[in-house]
Amino acid sequence: MSTLTTRTTCPYCGVGCGVNAVVENGAVSVAGDAAHPSNLGSLCSKGTALADTVGLDGRLLHPVVDGRRASWDDALDEVATRFGEIIAEHGPDAVAFYVSGQLLTEDYYVANKLMKGYIGSANIDTNSRLCMSSAVAGHKRAFGEDVVPGCYEDLEVADLVVLVGSNTAWCHPVVYQRIVAAQENDPNKKLVVIDPRRTATAEGADLHLPLAPGTDVHLFNGLLAFLAEHGFDGDLPGAQDAVAEARRMGGVAAVAAACGVGVETVQAFFELFAQTERTVTVFSQGVNQSSAGTDKVNAIINCHLLTDRIGKPGACPFSITGQPNAMGGREVGGLSSTLAGHMGFDAAERVQRFWRSPAIAHEPGLKAVELFEAIESGRVKAVWIMATNPLVSLPDADRAKRALDACEFVAVSDCMRHTDTVDRAHVLLPAAAWAEKSGTVTNSERIISRQRDFLPMPGEAKPDWWIVCEVARRMGFGAGFDFHSAAAIFREHAALTAYENDGERVLNLEGLADLSDADYDTLEPLRWPVYTIEALRAAGAMPARQDSRRLFGDGIYPTEDGKARLVAVTPRGPANPVSEQWPLALNTGRVRDHWHTMTRTAKSARLSAHIPEPFVEVHPDDAKRYGVIDGALATVSTALAEAHVRVIVTAGQREGALFVPMHWNDQFAAKARVGALANPAVCPISGEPEFKHTPAAIAPFEAAWHGFILASRPLRLNGEASIDYWVKVPGERFYRYEIAGLQTPDHWAATARGWIGVGERTADWLDASDTSAGRYRAAHIDAGHIEACLFVAPEPAALPERSWLASLFTGEPIVESERAGLLAGRPADASKDVGPQICSCFGVGRNTILRAIGEDGLDSVAAVGEALDAGTNCGSCKPEIAALIEAHAGK
Repeated sequence: MSTLTTRTTCPYCGVGCGVNAVVENGAVSVAGDAAHPSNLGSLCSKGTALADTVGLDGRLLHPVVDGRRASWDDALDEVATRFGEIIAEHGPDAVAFYVSGQLLTEDYYVANKLMKGYIGSANIDTNSRLCMSSAVAGHKRAFGEDVVPGCYEDLEVADLVVLVGSNTAWCHPVVYQRIVAAQENDPNKKLVVIDPRRTATAEGADLHLPLAPGTDVHLFNGLLAFLAEHGFDGDLPGAQDAVAEARRMGGVAAVAAACGVGVETVQAFFELFAQTERTVTVFSQGVNQSSAGTDKVNAIINCHLLTDRIGKPGACPFSITGQPNAMGGREVGGLSSTLAGHMGFDAAERVQRFWRSPAIAHEPGLKAVELFEAIESGRVKAVWIMATNPLVSLPDADRAKRALDACEFVAVSDCMRHTDTVDRAHVLLPAAAWAEKSGTVTNSERIISRQRDFLPMPGEAKPDWWIVCEVARRMGFGAGFDFHSAAAIFREHAALTAYENDGERVLNLEGLADLSDADYDTLEPLRWPVYTIEALRAAGAMPARQDSRRLFGDGIYPTEDGKARLVAVTPRGPANPVSEQWPLALNTGRVRDHWHTMTRTAKSARLSAHIPEPFVEVHPDDAKRYGVIDGALATVSTALAEAHVRVIVTAGQREGALFVPMHWNDQFAAKARVGALANPAVCPISGEPEFKHTPAAIAPFEAAWHGFILASRPLRLNGEASIDYWVKVPGERFYRYEIAGLQTPDHWAATARGWIGVGERTADWLDASDTSAGRYRAAHIDAGHIEACLFVAPEPAALPERSWLASLFTGEPIVESERAGLLAGRPADASKDVGPQICSCFGVGRNTILRAIGEDGLDSVAAVGEALDAGTNCGSCKPEIAALIEAHAGK
């Protein structure tokens, strides 16, 4: 027996959790790393299921050129030649890179160096533009540099935590559980949630402000004026103008009216903030993803600067990032609006001197949305996309699709063989995946962690940094890309942060610039800045500089005068307001167990089971007004596109607004890419899109029939003319398909056999039809094993639960009692039906929890956890368990 344990880092959100990956006789398991300071051993449901996602199914394992397998030499030569030809004929701005927060810092660094320092264009942007660029711009305006000043410990030390535009319980569960644990230890600590939706996070709040979409500046300007009126009078630059602008809001009642929140609720929030010195305000995509995103960020920071709540234990504004290396990408210049090392284009000559490069970009390049507009118009003629799926994630995603279809040359580096984006590439470059990559990432609290490989690279897959360096060499830039390891790249990155840096930039990794390969391999998590002992002594460094957990406690900022700035911001509504034709505001974001465009999480059956279909959340009054029914299908449409999704009617959704998740794509659903619906309006400062507000409409999807198929192998239903709605849900040893059609087939038996791929003479084909009731049920059994089953009914509610039927796909022959219940869709013994999954970490279903509540008298989430384990790992299912307990008590 051989066992290897590797300390690495989770590849999901920006929390940056440490992971212990264990390979034992070829089998992989994962656990939280108790020694990592960010998670202290905890993992969320996605992190817990990482071992489910390392298989090679669907992987891109060999280079591909024009649809045919090619050698690495041929593929790399093709990329270098095509880029070189286009640059020679049209100039460096005719090419672009579009990269990703899924890249490691070393990958990011060489891509940025190649584009900005050797090709000579700043046309390299990242999908972090879509989630965190407003925070970057806000930090620069306030602090002079893109710096997050606090740490996760502040969330535990704080007496008040304010979560703004962040469903932290689902999107950053480990951080959320640290907040909850601190509250449990000290009931005097308070949690305020500011979000139009009553999310799982809001359920645990002491105060919830369901403000109208787009009114964050109204609220925080009102708070700033309130603070000024109650004795806070910071003398920082810009304070007078910011307060004067804020006072135009007109008092608490006017703020409440503008935000659509009760006066008492706004008053309570303002008083709580004013009275609580140790306050942390955490903000995320709900703030950033707006045409006023940068102003919203500065409105929040203004309140902390005026009250001097920054750089102190338990007091700071805190941007929490969405991707594992969004911060690392920002450090090396992954955004088109910056250079490496947190330097601007005014430092172009400095960066060029360090790189000794033949060229340097002197001005910002195209940001994500305008980049794809330029591709469509032909101004950008070649693009290299790395580790991201923009045809799903961008707003107006169909325009991005048209852009790639029209582009002269598209190269894609990815680990998957088929995604919406990969399928439009001329050249595919097989990249190493999470378990095979080695490098560093930086999380939301500025901690640099090692990501280490623990599985060999399969097929011909290579690290992203190697691929970039090989293309650079073929373009004639070999001297600048003579790297033989990720460690060598990291050393150069660290040295650049310190180059001619006399304290003007907080980002400084001087203490790591001479790191040996051995020390790099064993590098423990550490937070920047990282100085040498000599540098600290020479500077007479204050303790605040030595303890990098919190920055700006000394009141010194990386600005010309050393002071932070308040920024006067004027409230304004969304770029595109609702109208008579489009009366609803469409919001989009994440669900608990899926990640981005599902290329990783869809490999895990337990992650796919929690929310198996794309959905739309609708307020009950809007559902009644527009004729949509809970559990039925609906069409959500905007001026750009439409999507078909399942309806969830909930009072937690604000009236006049809709929520549709971002994850589903053409690989997993017929028509559910919400990015295609989202308007491409952007913040004029950051370039970040307004994903949280697109004018929309909703109407019933008038299906003639609804159904589902469970099959032991994948089916090809996307070409079936009789199926107008389908969603693919990977399961354990089976695939689940939710389906619906606008027309009823003439012959159900023949149609069903065609969908499943069963010939007319199959012996073990069981079916039952009730034409008058519009019902059909069938099952295919081969040698005693269930191969497929199909259920059709006129309404979704008439279909049986899927969980028991799914449990029959074990690989073992079904027994007679199971066969007897097959067409009924339910077992003779009801206790065998666990119900839809609630706890992904331990695979606990709703029916199991309900039975335990009813039969064992469990009356608390803790009691359910003790009995069933549900909710005892990441805790993100606790709100759902609490709701089941409450519903049972109300019977």
